[in-house]
Amino acid sequence: MPKIPKGRRVGQAAVNALRALLEEHDHIVQEISGKNDFGEDFYVTFTDDGEVTSDTIKVQVKGGESWRRGNGYAVPVDRHGDTWAEGNIPVYCVVYDPNTKNLYWANATQQLRRFGPFNPPRFIGISPNAVLDDTAMESFVGQARRYVGRFRGRQAALTHLGEMSGTEFDPADHVLHFVNGDDDDLIFWKRPGDAVATLLLSAQKWDPAWVSLESLMRSEVPMPEDQDGRGLPDLDLCTAEDLELSRSEIMWVAACFISARQADEGPEGDLVEAVGCEGCPSCTGEDPKEHGSIDADVLHAYVLACMLDRIEAEPDLMQRSILAMREDTDLEPDIVAELGSLEIDPGVVRQVNRLSRATVEMVDDIEPDAYRLAILYLIHHIYVGGPSLPLEEQVRIVWRIPEPTAPLSQAR
Repeated sequence: MPKIPKGRRVGQAAVNALRALLEEHDHIVQEISGKNDFGEDFYVTFTDDGEVTSDTIKVQVKGGESWRRGNGYAVPVDRHGDTWAEGNIPVYCVVYDPNTKNLYWANATQQLRRFGPFNPPRFIGISPNAVLDDTAMESFVGQARRYVGRFRGRQAALTHLGEMSGTEFDPADHVLHFVNGDDDDLIFWKRPGDAVATLLLSAQKWDPAWVSLESLMRSEVPMPEDQDGRGLPDLDLCTAEDLELSRSEIMWVAACFISARQADEGPEGDLVEAVGCEGCPSCTGEDPKEHGSIDADVLHAYVLACMLDRIEAEPDLMQRSILAMREDTDLEPDIVAELGSLEIDPGVVRQVNRLSRATVEMVDDIEPDAYRLAILYLIHHIYVGGPSLPLEEQVRIVWRIPEPTAPLSQAR
């Protein structure tokens, strides 16, 4: 008599578990026939307080121990890379572990687009933090609906430009796009109220260039002030000559500055009031401190030095922080999604686990993905204060494992 393969039984258990969980929360699940299996098992349409939304995702479901890895789970991309990355409906991968009886999820489309078409991953990584159950359902649905929303309206344009240039734009930012006669892309990016903008040029490999309206016209210009009259951080402003901009490109950038300025002004010409970052210790007192920007390379070097200081004083800090993260049920779903793509690379994980002054001294000595994963493991939040403050006061780190009360090192 023929036997039913064990894998089929576990696979069906995975499908049943996910369907039951989603339907229990009133979301609509439409199973895709096995005869039409092109890498997805479900269409899921989300509801909101009993109302059907227009937010839909596709899901690939896997079940069994074979998908487990040392740092979570992995689903092979196989021949689905193009359709998962470039389709108009995002694809999520869900794994059912028969030992833990848990479901784990990852945004496959987001991971594939993050790696890009020239360095596609062989697997979709799924973090062991990415548990999908009754408790996590609300945050999972929120993440999925936000991601679906990235492909609608103005946010769709920001998503496309962000993926093109490797930049994450805030919906409130001023972002404008220009294509010159040579089919080179230029992106104008300015935060509300700032006097300095960032230009991203495809012809210069998307390296950020800081410009002001004045710096476009001449090579030596005074540093502009922000909307409150404070001097901005020391930035190396570029001129049109530095960037080899044509006359039409200069006129376009100037028009972007004027458009952004008008958008910042209220109905009576006053600049939109700047707000502090929610939860920042500097914003919670009666006399909140100023906020400003800091050069990325300075911030990265400082945070790396802080991490190395703590690891040197507490050699088991990384392991304790990872364990604390595994037990944290309130992780932001966007962070959970990012963990999967980072933890799937053994080289990145190995570099993080070996992180010390003996293995790294400068930011350039550590891979960007390893640097990012180390921050996720060790740090809850990084707050940046006003530019007039000393560096150790300007940057406030909230650690996942609080610093010891004993003075192993001066608290940062």
